[in-house]
Amino acid sequence: MSEKVTLVDPPSAGPVAHEDLSLLNEVSLCTPGDSHLEMCIQCGTCGGSCPSASAMDHTPRAIFAMLRAGMRDEVMKSNTPWMCVSCYYCTVRCPQDIHITDVMYTLKNMAIKSKMVQDSTASDFSRTFISYVKNYGRSFEIGLAGIQNATHLKLAARLPNMIPMALGMLTKKGMSPLPPKRIKGLDGLKKILDRAQELEAE
Repeated sequence: MSEKVTLVDPPSAGPVAHEDLSLLNEVSLCTPGDSHLEMCIQCGTCGGSCPSASAMDHTPRAIFAMLRAGMRDEVMKSNTPWMCVSCYYCTVRCPQDIHITDVMYTLKNMAIKSKMVQDSTASDFSRTFISYVKNYGRSFEIGLAGIQNATHLKLAARLPNMIPMALGMLTKKGMSPLPPKRIKGLDGLKKILDRAQELEAE
C-alpha cells in the first residue's frame, strides 16, 4: 500500500521586492554608447577600486541596485556621482565592462535637470568649469578657484593660506596666467560643443 504524500507550500519569506526597470533603462538610454548597465552582478569591484568611495553615501553598486529598484529620488539626491573623480579605474576593472564613469556623468546631468541636487558645491564647480571651456577653450584655474571659494567656502578665513600657494603656482607656471587666454580655433571647438548638445537633445 502506497503512502499518501501531502505537498506543503514552503514558508513565506515575506513580500518580494518589486523590480522597476524603467529608471535603469532611462539611465542606460541617456548614457552615450552601450553602458552595459543592466549587466551589473553586484560584485563590488567598482567601490573597491574607487579612490573616493569613502566620501560617497552609496557605493556605485548600491546606486545600480537602487536604479534597478526604481529609487529615483534617492539616486538623484545621492552624492555618489559628484564624488566621482573620473579616473575610470572602476570602468577598467569592471568584469562586466559597465561604463561606470559615463553612467555617473549621466546621473549628474539628470540630477541637475530634475533640480534634486542636495549640495550644489560640485554642480556649481562643474558649471563654472564648463563656462570657461566654452568661452576660452580651456580651464582658468584662478577664476575657477576664486569663484568656488567665494561662493561655497569661507574665503576670508582661507585667503592668508591660499595666497602664498597661488603665487608659487603662478611663478612656476602651474596655473594659467592673468588674464585668461583663448585657445586658437575656439570657433571650431564651439561648433563641436554645440553639435554635442544637439545630439544630446535628440
